[in-house]
Amino acid sequence: MRLLVGLGNPGSRYAGNRHNIGFMAVDAIARRHGFPPWRKRFHGLATEGPLAGERVMLLMPETYMNESGRAVQEAAQFYKVPVGDVVVLHDELDLPPGKVRVKTGGGAAGHNGLRSIGAHLGNEFRRVRIGIGHPGVKEMVQHYVLQDFAKAERDWVETLCDVVADNAGLLAKGQDATFQNKVHLAMQAKGFLGPDKEAAGGGTAGRPERA
Repeated sequence: MRLLVGLGNPGSRYAGNRHNIGFMAVDAIARRHGFPPWRKRFHGLATEGPLAGERVMLLMPETYMNESGRAVQEAAQFYKVPVGDVVVLHDELDLPPGKVRVKTGGGAAGHNGLRSIGAHLGNEFRRVRIGIGHPGVKEMVQHYVLQDFAKAERDWVETLCDVVADNAGLLAKGQDATFQNKVHLAMQAKGFLGPDKEAAGGGTAGRPERA
């Protein structure tokens, strides 16, 4: 069993927030691959099905961001999923919009969802870091992530979620580097990414807490 977790805050108030792009990506995976309807399980919404020959559970915790680890730990324990088979999709301030990077382990870098999961599982889970850009001023971070994506951003957000869904089987098979490369090339081909560059305000020093 692989556990793919999207991070966000529950409820219609937060549905379009930048902080909820993990929810958006995991929901796109469920739609693209014909998973059964979401149902309430493990303090969240879950659905289970085959993906690239692997048995996969998709999970969207409904505990609010700073308690995400409770839901992830409960699901992982129930299915005896090792921490290395837990994949968390989340928003990342330190990447340009539309850029995706995959890594295993590391700190929370101010992200309360990652901090909560780390506290419950340890930090050696896999992370799909989805770039949302940075407001440029650290005092604006919390307001920025809890704002809806602007109308002008919606094309790249929808395209990225579709591209992630198209290539999600690679995550299920543990082919993280190939997944990252394919997503990057697809976003470049669609005109949403240019040459690599650092996000505005890059770096994690002095970053405030996020919701």
